[in-house]
Amino acid sequence: MKLQTKREERSLEILLIGELDHHGAKGLMQRLDQEIEADLPLQLTLDFGGVSFMDSSGIAVVMRCRQRMRELGGSVKLRRAAQQPRKVLEAAGIQRMVEME
Repeated sequence: MKLQTKREERSLEILLIGELDHHGAKGLMQRLDQEIEADLPLQLTLDFGGVSFMDSSGIAVVMRCRQRMRELGGSVKLRRAAQQPRKVLEAAGIQRMVEME
């Protein structure tokens, strides 16, 4: 999975590109942790616009980001999830814990 980052003051936006499954989730979590640690943002936006497929491992990625941002006193927002990833996220009830656009 590829990442494209956009930094602005205390805000970090990360575009996820590719498939998010159990094979890549652990490595993705490590990369996201590195990006968060480098910027210490108050707002993290995960842009799912480039995610072509996601299994339940994507839920763990979102929850890890949510946990890390709460530790920093910040929040997470999800944006542009296509139909298939959105179904996975909504089935898990993510929208009750993380803002979804």
